Amino acid sequence: MGAAPATAILWPAVAMAGLTFLVWVRLYQLRLGEMARKRIHAQALASAADSVRLLSDTRASDNFRNLFELPVLFYAGVLLAAHIAVSDMVSLALAWSFVGLRAVHSAVHCTFNHVMTRFVAYALATLVLIAFWARLAFALAAA
Repeated sequence: MGAAPATAILWPAVAMAGLTFLVWVRLYQLRLGEMARKRIHAQALASAADSVRLLSDTRASDNFRNLFELPVLFYAGVLLAAHIAVSDMVSLALAWSFVGLRAVHSAVHCTFNHVMTRFVAYALATLVLIAFWARLAFALAAA
C-alpha cells in the first residue's frame, strides 16, 4: 500500500473531535429540553447524584462520557502514528473505520439507543482500534 501525506493520519482525530462536539451539542439539546419540560432549575443539578435523581434521558450524556474512554487510545495512537510517520493507506483505513464506527455508535446511543446495535458498532470499533495499535506496534518493532 502506498504512503499518504504524513498529516493525513491526523484528520481522523479531527473528525473524532468533531463527533465529540456534536454529541456535546446533542447532550445540551436533550438536557435543556428535559429541564424545561420538568421545570428543573439548573442549581438542582449541582451534583452528579442530583442529575441521576432528576434526569431520565441520559443517552447523550452517557455517550459523551463514553467518548473520553476508548477514544483516548485512538487519539494517542494517531499522535504516535504521526510521530513515527505511519500514515499508509491501511493505517488511514483503520483510523477512518474507527471514526465511522464510533459515529454509528454515537448516533444510535443519542437517538433510539438499541443496545445490541450500539454494542456491535462499539465492538467492531474496538477490534479496529486493536488492529490499528497492532499495526503501530509492528511499525515500532521494525524501526
